[in-house]
Amino acid sequence: MSRRLRKLIGTIIILLFVIIYALVVMALAQPILKGAGTLTQLAFYVVAGMAWILPIMPLIVWMERGK
Repeated sequence: MSRRLRKLIGTIIILLFVIIYALVVMALAQPILKGAGTLTQLAFYVVAGMAWILPIMPLIVWMERGK
């Protein structure tokens, strides 16, 4: 598979994953953060905002792999 095709496939998967991930985090945040303080909300969103990178890293490595 060419590097260009891997990047196209990877980009589409990343976009779909981030959209679904954001929707799930928003749905989970509602009951979890109900009545929580500002710092707790900030901490939750900082962690949730960075956590999507971990499952995507193998895909990024695959996209960048040479022949």
